[in-house]
Amino acid sequence: MTCAAGLLACFPLAAQTPQEQNMTQIHITMSGSPGAEFSAHWRITHEGETTEHVEESGTVPAEYTFTGTELEGTVKLLSDDERLEVDIQKGSNRSRSSTHGAGGTLTLMIS
Repeated sequence: MTCAAGLLACFPLAAQTPQEQNMTQIHITMSGSPGAEFSAHWRITHEGETTEHVEESGTVPAEYTFTGTELEGTVKLLSDDERLEVDIQKGSNRSRSSTHGAGGTLTLMIS
């Protein structure tokens, strides 16, 4: 089983080939101003089921790994005069976004 810290659900990977595993591993890196605070709400879809992971008060740097075919997320920067960068990678697909200042909100999707 592969699980990320704080993940509400874990999915077995034993039946998948290494290439299939690569296409269902979604890795998120939160960087920017060290110590910047953020909130995040992730919706992960895998094999037709959607689970949610909520981080009410995360700090930079942070990393998450989820197993799924699709990911939707909303990330809000809570710190003043700080920068938040979000990098999401799934297989060869990569999404990078950033925001600056309290209240900056990113809406992210990768499939």
